[in-house]
Amino acid sequence: MLSLESPYCNATERIPTNSRILVVEDEELIRSMIVLNLTEEGYEVIEAESGKEALNILENRAQNNPDERIDLIILDLMLPEVNGLDVCRFLRYQGNHVPILILSAKAGETDRVLGLEIGADDYMTKPFSMKELIARCRALLRRVALNCNYPTFPTVRQYKDITLFPDECRVIVRGKEVNLSPKEFRLLELFMTYPKRVWEREQLIQQVWGPDFVGEAKTVDVHIRWLREKLEVDPSNPEYIVTVRGFGYRFG
Repeated sequence: MLSLESPYCNATERIPTNSRILVVEDEELIRSMIVLNLTEEGYEVIEAESGKEALNILENRAQNNPDERIDLIILDLMLPEVNGLDVCRFLRYQGNHVPILILSAKAGETDRVLGLEIGADDYMTKPFSMKELIARCRALLRRVALNCNYPTFPTVRQYKDITLFPDECRVIVRGKEVNLSPKEFRLLELFMTYPKRVWEREQLIQQVWGPDFVGEAKTVDVHIRWLREKLEVDPSNPEYIVTVRGFGYRFG
């Protein structure tokens, strides 16, 4: 349970009532079923039959309708024209951090890990439970709302050659600004707020992803690896984020 003393505890958070979900699925029957159920839940749903169409929708909205943002993407992998992995990879390369839930018939561990590593926030396999899909969508949207209302510390955090500016959501490493995703930023701020403390994976999930997280603990390892690549001189021999075998991770 999330402690009331936690800097990330927000009992009054709400899921936005105007959330827009982009469903990218080439099988019409599955797409229609998802769209119908999400619409009944009160979400605004946009459909795409291919990866190329999905990217066009996102680009057009960014350029012409910036106020009509997409809050969540449900993304199949085996798509015509541009596959789902390439869609996810391209969005993350552009710096677009819209939550992505992969929904795929590829159920192998390698497929799930790959999807998470390239930037997906969650992964479900087909056949699937519609109730579980809706629950995972709600959980992802709650995390978006939490990020938007994220309480920051006014004091600048400094450790060796890393400087973190909470109010500005900026990080300077060895004199250069680095681009962190919201989850990476929150992990780093948590580490720098409590240096030397050893965090178990489950504790990091509670603090950063929240109590509604329904993914795998490996998600923490993936984000830690990304952070190391951006912070460390030699990510294979980390100086800042250190693995404490049998326990978890420690900063400094």
